[in-house]
This record gives sequence, structure tokens and C-alpha cells, in this order.
Amino acid sequence: MSEIKLYDSGFRGECPKEVMEQITFVNIVRKTYPNITHIRNEGSRTFNQAAKQKAEGMVKGASDIIIPASPAFVCEFKRKDKTKSKVSKEQMAYLEQSAALGAFSCVAYGYEQALLALKDWEKIINK
Repeated sequence: MSEIKLYDSGFRGECPKEVMEQITFVNIVRKTYPNITHIRNEGSRTFNQAAKQKAEGMVKGASDIIIPASPAFVCEFKRKDKTKSKVSKEQMAYLEQSAALGAFSCVAYGYEQALLALKDWEKIINK
């Protein structure tokens, strides 16, 4: 399972910011899958907070959505319009490493695409 899957609807135009799409996704997942745990990896931090988190093991480029399972769900979350956001080198490296270790690794553009990715992952874990 060493590939990184891309979920892009092809939508181009005005769309919500990444954080709003991610909040929508997380709220839907909480209601639909109450047993799924997602860990938060990014967000604004002060220099001291960032230094402390790095010392505690936080990795630059860690994906936005990580669900521990077998295989893990590792998803870099971007805006619905692919042209309005970019996957960084660090983010791509994290996805590649995750995929190489057997995780379901993907980039999803918008919450609808992230939900499609989650459904594809669910098919794998429910085999």
C-alpha cells in the first residue's frame, strides 16, 4: 500500500479556507464514527510552544488527519480548490514515509473528498 492517493473533485473557484473544511470533516466524522479518534497536529503556536512540541516529538510536515488503526489513516487536508493550496515538501515526505510503512496515505481537497478517502480506508479495515 505504498502509494499516496489523491482525492480531488476538480472543483475550481471560491471555496472555504482549509480550517473551515477540516472542522466540517471532523464534525461529520465525530457524529458518524464516534469510535474514531483523530489527533490534531498543526495550528498556530508561539515559538516556545513549537519548541516544546518539537522536543516532545512533533514532526514538521505531519499530516492534518491521523487516525490510528491498522492500517493508519494519514490524510493531508487542503482546500477544495486544489489551486488555492500547496502540499509542502515536508508534508509530502511525511505522506511518503507513512505510505512506505503501510498507512493509507492521501491528500484530500475539501471535506467531501476527505470523506470519500475515509470510506475507501474503511473498506480496507473492514475486510
